[in-house]
Amino acid sequence: MTDEEIRPAVAADVPAVKAVTDAAYSPYIPRIGLVPQPMRAHHEANVAAGKVFVTGDPVLGLVVVEAHEDHLFLDSIAVHPDAHGRGVGRRLLHFVDAHARALGLREVRLYTNVLMWENQRIYPRYGYELVERRTDGPYDRVHYRKRLS
Repeated sequence: MTDEEIRPAVAADVPAVKAVTDAAYSPYIPRIGLVPQPMRAHHEANVAAGKVFVTGDPVLGLVVVEAHEDHLFLDSIAVHPDAHGRGVGRRLLHFVDAHARALGLREVRLYTNVLMWENQRIYPRYGYELVERRTDGPYDRVHYRKRLS
């Protein structure tokens, strides 16, 4: 596998999925005051359910997606800090669009913590529009959607 390919994760990838997710999200803990939800995910179950797609050998980045009747939910995107600036996130976001289209879905939805302001600069550059801000338990989130043509 090259760093360009994106493939479904397999059980052997679970430790890497956890490591990349933790590396990507742990810097936010001091800022938001709690562990980001992707770090608490049940990675093994998500991989077994076919929700996780990875890129790189070793794994440099991943997405966790869930298909719904009318949209694809982008639950998590994580790029290892060592791979920042190499286009991994861009390729993963383009993959999400293509995956949604392949499933016959015309919209991608996601949310991010309001204090993860870096994400709020990135998503609009990839065609996502802000839908709403909502508090879910201890998490203050901004919700986005992208309509696919």
